[in-house]
Amino acid sequence: MMSSLKIVFSGPVGAGKTTAIGAISDAAPVSTNEQASDMTRQRKSETTVALDYGVMQLDSEEKIHLYGTPGQERFNFMWDILANGGIGLVLLLDNTRKDPLTDMAFFIDSFRDYISQTALAIGVTQTDLKAMPRLDIYNTKLREMKMSAAVFEVDARERNDVSLLVQSLLFTIDPGLEY
Repeated sequence: MMSSLKIVFSGPVGAGKTTAIGAISDAAPVSTNEQASDMTRQRKSETTVALDYGVMQLDSEEKIHLYGTPGQERFNFMWDILANGGIGLVLLLDNTRKDPLTDMAFFIDSFRDYISQTALAIGVTQTDLKAMPRLDIYNTKLREMKMSAAVFEVDARERNDVSLLVQSLLFTIDPGLEY
């Protein structure tokens, strides 16, 4: 199995990165949330300004370290720092945002070099509140971008949903993996 297991969670503000890491972490997660001071306040009262951190214990020896990036572009200097040494990206997208397909394209472009060397899994949140765009539309956009990734509807609060994303990412890296 891989020697260094680190997965990065990214996506726009409010997509569920902090929540997802909290749902799947086997230890109390670390968050750097602060009061939102800009237009982020329209979506939520607090926002991640540096990182979120959690850990999944695979067995007695192996762990997956989970790092969540800030969603605001003004904190994008943290994205490369957090991605360094990672094995893949879990991209979370909020289906209730104005244009989640543009969000997807922006984050894929921002992480394109990283993704090309690792793997990508995409989770779409809030589909219970807004059904469009559907997953097939995300997949069409991915093909247009000449990208390939598993795309799932997820509830970031549900451990099983987040686990599915992580498993998908791991199986993309190593299809023979036993998890």
